[in-house]
Amino acid sequence: MSFWLLTLSYWIHLLATVVWLGGLALMGLVAWPALQQQTLAANHWLELQKRFTPWINGSLVILLITGFVQMTNDPNYDGFLQVGTLWAQAILVKHIAVGAMILIGAYVQWRLHPEMERIGLLAAKRPELAAEEQAAVLRRENRLLRLNLLCAAAVLFFTAVATAV
Repeated sequence: MSFWLLTLSYWIHLLATVVWLGGLALMGLVAWPALQQQTLAANHWLELQKRFTPWINGSLVILLITGFVQMTNDPNYDGFLQVGTLWAQAILVKHIAVGAMILIGAYVQWRLHPEMERIGLLAAKRPELAAEEQAAVLRRENRLLRLNLLCAAAVLFFTAVATAV
């Protein structure tokens, strides 16, 4: 592969990483604490997440494509599921963490967001019931957000391990 094509792949990969992981960090370290302190309304939290979702999904597609290009052009790559080296083991664990992040994101996007919308509609008719359900959903979302941040840290750590090898 040409030098400039590989360079472009790395650059785009890094940009997508900043959008994806940076956005998750923003949500987990800034927006979520603001929601907990009631300085961010619950409806703004959901709206913020919905506006960020296309950026996450687009970044993920870019990361998958550029990551495949980079991995297959790395001299340490010995083939699919060939994990005899530290580099390959680090890449495998990194991909497991990425897979977990994808599953968490899909669950939040297609399960929790619709549940939050339903709770918003319920609040108009039965606010006390909606408040209980909303608290339960927010607790679940908080656990998933923290797990996602832990996975993101693992991705960066195992990327560093693979790079250092």
